[in-house]
Amino acid sequence: MDSYPIDSEKIYFSSDYLSLECEGEQKTLKIGEWLLVDPVRIHKMIVKEKVLQVDPYEVMGPLVSKLRRADYEYYRRITGLNMMIDFPGYSSEVRARIPYDTDPIAFYKWWRKGKHENAVYLSPAWQFKLFQKVAEMEPKIILKKDLEFLKAF
Repeated sequence: MDSYPIDSEKIYFSSDYLSLECEGEQKTLKIGEWLLVDPVRIHKMIVKEKVLQVDPYEVMGPLVSKLRRADYEYYRRITGLNMMIDFPGYSSEVRARIPYDTDPIAFYKWWRKGKHENAVYLSPAWQFKLFQKVAEMEPKIILKKDLEFLKAF
């Protein structure tokens, strides 16, 4: 079979072929098939390594959907505050960023005290900003471990 190495100038669509090293041998599949076989690897090639350019609608949309099912922890980490959540006071799911920005106290209570840390991944920087706001606005509710985190940052 022909080899299709990565062309960093090309924008790939789901029907385009790509050859990658897989378990010690060269494997050639259509991009759409790679999304099923190894969505995390394809995502990293696009976002982190920036060696693969893809069509945002035909490839990126389905890729995000596949990531959610294939590796939820990875999906949660890359989604961060863009994760859709059920948050008290909203009639439907909302991006976590909305309550995080508009009502940090309620978000903190929901996220930390409501044991929803696994629903939304907050990087240390986002945690720092949240804990700092909560410590300023309502210092009595912040947990001791979060105050320690602020002091150590």
